[in-house]
Amino acid sequence: MNVIPRKRWAYVIPVAVVMYMLAYLDRTNVAVILPYIGSDFPLSASAKGLASGIFFIGYLVLQIPAAVLAAKWSARKTVVLLMILWALAAVLCGLVRSETQLHLARLLLGLFEGGVWPAVLILLASWFPQKERARANALWMSCLPISAILMSPLSGFMLDHMSWRWVFVLQGLPPLVWAIVWWFAVADRPSQARWISREEREYLETTLAAEEAAKPSVAKQGYRQALRNKSVLLLIGVYFFWITGFYGFSLWLPSVVKTMTGGSATAVGFLSAIPYVLALVAMLSCALWSDRTGNRRMAVTVPLLIAIAGLLLGNLVHWPPVVQFVLLCVVAAGVYMPYGPFWAVPSQILGIEVVAVAMGVINALGNLGGFAGPYLVGWLTDVTGTSTTGFVVLAAFLAVAAALAYFGLRPTSAPEVIRAPATSDHS
Repeated sequence: MNVIPRKRWAYVIPVAVVMYMLAYLDRTNVAVILPYIGSDFPLSASAKGLASGIFFIGYLVLQIPAAVLAAKWSARKTVVLLMILWALAAVLCGLVRSETQLHLARLLLGLFEGGVWPAVLILLASWFPQKERARANALWMSCLPISAILMSPLSGFMLDHMSWRWVFVLQGLPPLVWAIVWWFAVADRPSQARWISREEREYLETTLAAEEAAKPSVAKQGYRQALRNKSVLLLIGVYFFWITGFYGFSLWLPSVVKTMTGGSATAVGFLSAIPYVLALVAMLSCALWSDRTGNRRMAVTVPLLIAIAGLLLGNLVHWPPVVQFVLLCVVAAGVYMPYGPFWAVPSQILGIEVVAVAMGVINALGNLGGFAGPYLVGWLTDVTGTSTTGFVVLAAFLAVAAALAYFGLRPTSAPEVIRAPATSDHS
């Protein structure tokens, strides 16, 4: 049997990883930069919170439109357009002269970054068959822990040597350069790539076509039916409860690290990176196992159960700081591991015509957990006088996600596949 060339792994994945790392930098650098803005125009605590959170309001808007555009027009062109627009919005953050202008710039940044995630998932579905899909997703999504490891120290270093305005501007420029790399390195599908060999192209086209043909068809169903489909609703539920509980890790990390280090900036930076390194290794290992076995259900459920155990043990029992840090690493691994297998599910159970809309909706509604988690912990801390209650509730959210995944996802191939109707009306 001839070995199929694998250039797609070297061309598509690394370019996508760097692209989203730049997006993640422009999204998260505000947390490091905000304390330095006050000398230009004072910001209250609520204004700083709004500057961080308003990003996610914009983030919701283009999820579905960008996903549909990527599927119907071109994922490659959609992403490069969004890269240029989000770079301009990121630079604009450094040119603002008032609180209102800052909030508007952050809203625009979220708007333009919001469509990138589903568009790239659509692109990967055109390049990697199901038996490779979880690994491809996980390798691309490794940009999340890698960004956390690299980008915050970078912002801190830059702030030590230049004004906050220049940090915003300089960190907003790289996507304009990377858009050129993206344009020449990435193609929407194998038939359009100049660098791919004939053997690899034929393998991908044949395999992907066979996978699509093997999905059972439900006639004359369109986008509205897809959004009411029980499989899509299940995935939305899993993702929302998972992402809400995910913030149990991100909110717990600073307190544990501060306790261990006594506040040393260098030590904080080093220790904060360790859980993300372990999460990266665990994330890729889980995706590899999921692709080898085809068991998406357990690849999502078991890591969430591990995260629950670590979160509860760490916050209900008074451990020494070192033990708490180990449990924190366990939680980090647990909440990151499901990424690759989870995002392999939509394209496995949905027809290619409507999977773009489903992914956009899942990501948009699931990311509301980014609001719910931190707010819930803060509110419960105010009410009860302790953060422990909040972390227990976040563990309960993870438990709901695990239960939905275990009882809702099928161990092997999918239940029900929805295809768009032949007409142009998908309403």
